[in-house]
Amino acid sequence: MTSITVENYLKHVYEEQQLLGAETDLVPVGRVAAAMGVTAGTATSMVKSLAKARLIRYEPRRGVRLTDSGARIALQVVRRHRLIESFLVKALGLDWAEVHAEAEELEHAISDKVLARIDAYLGHPAADPHGDPIPPHAGRLPRQNVTRLTDCRTDVPLRIARVLNQDPDFLRYVASHGLTPGESVTVAPREPAADAVTIRAGAREPVTLGTAAAATILVEAGSLDDGQGA
Repeated sequence: MTSITVENYLKHVYEEQQLLGAETDLVPVGRVAAAMGVTAGTATSMVKSLAKARLIRYEPRRGVRLTDSGARIALQVVRRHRLIESFLVKALGLDWAEVHAEAEELEHAISDKVLARIDAYLGHPAADPHGDPIPPHAGRLPRQNVTRLTDCRTDVPLRIARVLNQDPDFLRYVASHGLTPGESVTVAPREPAADAVTIRAGAREPVTLGTAAAATILVEAGSLDDGQGA
């Protein structure tokens, strides 16, 4: 049985790999330290221990990536986290902006039996409230055909698939402008050197996000008529 600390490190490495855009990317130890809220020295020491346990691969001065064993543990924690978030929103009515912190506390305490009941109660959801796919009970997640908002074509119908940024203020802000998973959007043309992206959701007023923030919103091809009737 792995410790809570080990689970947290592996989960954060997985999440940082997702933010970097590919599961094969090396995650700088500094990013892991920031995600864990510890010093770089503390993170490096733990990373070396995880490498000895063959849960991660560590390349000094370059970064880390999960091994298959580490990924299996990380996905189990991610599954618990995302099912808990879904339950808090759908069953208890919490706002999507506040459930991440709650799930961080609960993900290590919930039993497999209770988690299975939650999964069944929710109808085995495919994704959490932020659009993040919920890993199956066993096995890896299939790769999604999604694009960062900063990299997509302009003036074409798109659908928001995921919002990676878990900051509560950011989530409230984008929700107030209709930028939530499942919503149809278009991106306005922009100058190559522009450090911002302008997005329109349906008939709402356009909203402009900095490129760093916009890059945490993932989209897929979609029709502006989806879900709006004939």
